[in-house]
Amino acid sequence: MDWIYKIDDPILITFLASFLIFIVVIVLTRIVGLRSFAKFTAYDFAFTVAIGSIISSTLTSSTTVAHGSMAIASLLILTFIFSFLQRRFPALDQAISNKPLLLMKGNQILDANLKHSRIQKSQLIAKLREANVTNFNQVLAVVLEATGDISVLHKANSDSAELDSEILNGVRETP
Repeated sequence: MDWIYKIDDPILITFLASFLIFIVVIVLTRIVGLRSFAKFTAYDFAFTVAIGSIISSTLTSSTTVAHGSMAIASLLILTFIFSFLQRRFPALDQAISNKPLLLMKGNQILDANLKHSRIQKSQLIAKLREANVTNFNQVLAVVLEATGDISVLHKANSDSAELDSEILNGVRETP
């Protein structure tokens, strides 16, 4: 039964550490802002994974709560600094951010873009079904977002509807 529970397991310490780390993450996120756990770029994804890893090692190893809290605070401060620098220096933003890619333009599937993004036509069609598209003529655009999500922009029926060009601002038409 030692694999289920050992009498010397620090369960109370783990519970208290979990509570403290939770409070630290909430307080720091309120200070730095919601952008902390956003899913805009590969950088944001790496940050979120790193925070999870720090929390895990703090709760399951000999890392102290103070050490884990400092590591989390450091990453949040770096995220804050990088988001400021990205706004200030567009070249930095381009270096660390993926740009959205057009997968369909109107009812036309852009096969070269599908190939470049390693998305199968069947996956694209599944996304169209999820968006309740019943006819290719309903599609205004399909975009592979910087987060890896696929956005389907479509009209409700076959009536004509125009897509505001601002919606596709920053979306690449070619890889």
